[in-house]
Amino acid sequence: MPPDPVPPNRKLDRDTGRGLAYELVERLKARILAGEIAPGQRLPTESSLIQEFGVSRTVVREAVSRLQAAGLVETFQGRGSFVLALPPSTAFSVEAAQVRTHRDVLDMIDFRIGVESEAAGLAAERRTEPQLKAVERALVDLGGTGVRGLPANAVEADFEFHLKVALASGNRFYSDLLASLGPMMIMLPRTRLEHVYTVTDASHFTRVTLEHENIYRAIADQDAAAARAAMRLHLSNSRARLQAP
Repeated sequence: MPPDPVPPNRKLDRDTGRGLAYELVERLKARILAGEIAPGQRLPTESSLIQEFGVSRTVVREAVSRLQAAGLVETFQGRGSFVLALPPSTAFSVEAAQVRTHRDVLDMIDFRIGVESEAAGLAAERRTEPQLKAVERALVDLGGTGVRGLPANAVEADFEFHLKVALASGNRFYSDLLASLGPMMIMLPRTRLEHVYTVTDASHFTRVTLEHENIYRAIADQDAAAARAAMRLHLSNSRARLQAP
């Protein structure tokens, strides 16, 4: 969702500590992203920006230079600065169709080991009580699917547990990444591989639930090293189960 447009003739906040050039860049960027200044259109002149925002010519020129460095505008001598077309999104994503082989699935788990082990450690260090409660609820939901005899429905609860741990890390990049992968990251081994293992296996489900409980306890105890180790062990065990004959 694009940022809300900034009302005209509104002076910059001089008390943010980020500098006037930074504030001006944010105001102009908001207008560009909102489409108020369309690709191909010229930015307001230096004089009009000085008058509107109450800043010096030096601040305006620094802000325009930063916009140019960010690839948002291009400046032509004697003509002014013009807005460029916004680049396409480069958001990370993995489509299920891209994970085709046993090797792909193992590589996905290797990737998750590196990412989620650190996320669990940060969650132990930074989690708030509401975040810990959210992890606990996801764990209860996961266990409940087995108690009800419907372990196949555990995929969503399993994913929610891992997502809540990532959210508790306090680093949005971890949670954004897991959210982009979605439940697919849990389902892959069970839907794209035959005769390897299945969530309907009660003994397997019990082992997986215990591994999740160990992760939760380490986060609850605020033991970062134990949380990293518990997450790594859980995912490594998942990898080993995939390789079992």
